[in-house]
Amino acid sequence: MSEGILVLNGPNLNLLGVRESSIYGNRSLADINRELEDMANKAGVRIEFYQSNHEGELIDKVQQAPEQFEVIIINAGALSHYSIALHDALRAIALPVIEVHLSNIYSREEFRHHSLISPVARGGIFGFGPLSYRLAFLAAWEIIKEKKGNK
Repeated sequence: MSEGILVLNGPNLNLLGVRESSIYGNRSLADINRELEDMANKAGVRIEFYQSNHEGELIDKVQQAPEQFEVIIINAGALSHYSIALHDALRAIALPVIEVHLSNIYSREEFRHHSLISPVARGGIFGFGPLSYRLAFLAAWEIIKEKKGNK
């Protein structure tokens, strides 16, 4: 296993920057990924990004992750609230998972208040816009350092 972080993004996150900017802000997913790439380069850790609007493609990436990564950061978007299959895939692998949401899911519609990802995640960060991803990266990097024994 190589030292690395997989960042997974689910449905409609490819529309960041143009989709409901009052909720999700004006930053694109590419902008967020560039910031994380810079952080990864400074930390000396490999990072890979994957976005799909298709549940099965995300599940395939999750199942392949243990061979290549040490931590998964995931914003499953709407799949967070109803995908038992994604929940089961994350639960089946032996990797720490960090759940991310740009918005505060608990201040939104009632159906968003429950996440099927949270029970299989080591932790979650939500409500801070793009900062949520940077905070998740810092947590992932700490997990990697902890595994290596260099706190």
